[in-house]
Amino acid sequence: MNSTPHGDDHAPHLREHPTPARPVRAVGSAAMPSTVRLADEFFYLAHDDQTGRSRLFESATAYGLAAALLAELYGEGRVTFEGRRLRVINTVPPKDWLQHLVLDRLVAEPRHTETRTWLAYFATAAYHQVATRMWQLGLLRQQQVGRLWRQRTVYVPADMNTAAWSWARLSFQLRNHQRLNAFDVALAGLAMHTQLDPILLDGTPVAVRAFLRQQVEQAPPPLRDLLADLGAVVGSAVLSHRTT
Repeated sequence: MNSTPHGDDHAPHLREHPTPARPVRAVGSAAMPSTVRLADEFFYLAHDDQTGRSRLFESATAYGLAAALLAELYGEGRVTFEGRRLRVINTVPPKDWLQHLVLDRLVAEPRHTETRTWLAYFATAAYHQVATRMWQLGLLRQQQVGRLWRQRTVYVPADMNTAAWSWARLSFQLRNHQRLNAFDVALAGLAMHTQLDPILLDGTPVAVRAFLRQQVEQAPPPLRDLLADLGAVVGSAVLSHRTT
């Protein structure tokens, strides 16, 4: 593995400004931070902006969040995707604590290179990890639900307008055939390959869904490879879900 940082031309469309390694929760603040990360945006997209209830079945949400975390590392120039395989290209730890955690696991297990293997692995904890990062930034709040002896913690958007923005932005641009920027192409790709697009584009003509596919197909080849594997694992999970 090459630990030499690559130039700034690697996926500049997905690179965000760094944040502290261990962000402190922004108590009492629901404002969108200056750094907007792909997994956080997909979390908003995949959940109701008022109740926090998932718009997808559990495994599709988990796989989508896992893919978003890997896409963040791609955007930071730490990994790339070649066919069905993931390759670490830079072992320098990112400043974001969750990206650092994910990269550490990839580096520790170099014999595992299949992207689908890593999607399955990270999907087991992706919801809790991404929700924790967002909670620390004041974007989500914790809510206890269920009876006293069966209570569980769910994460609800701290601000409805902030939570609805990614959904409204994508929906408006796609319905009006506006070209997406590279970040939103990645976000739209995550939506399409987790089968969230029928909800996002509900009531639109076929041409709008064709426009979505066209936009996603313009993503860089490594990102398209990641999205293809995401679509495959979600498709298998959907099939299993319907036959059980």
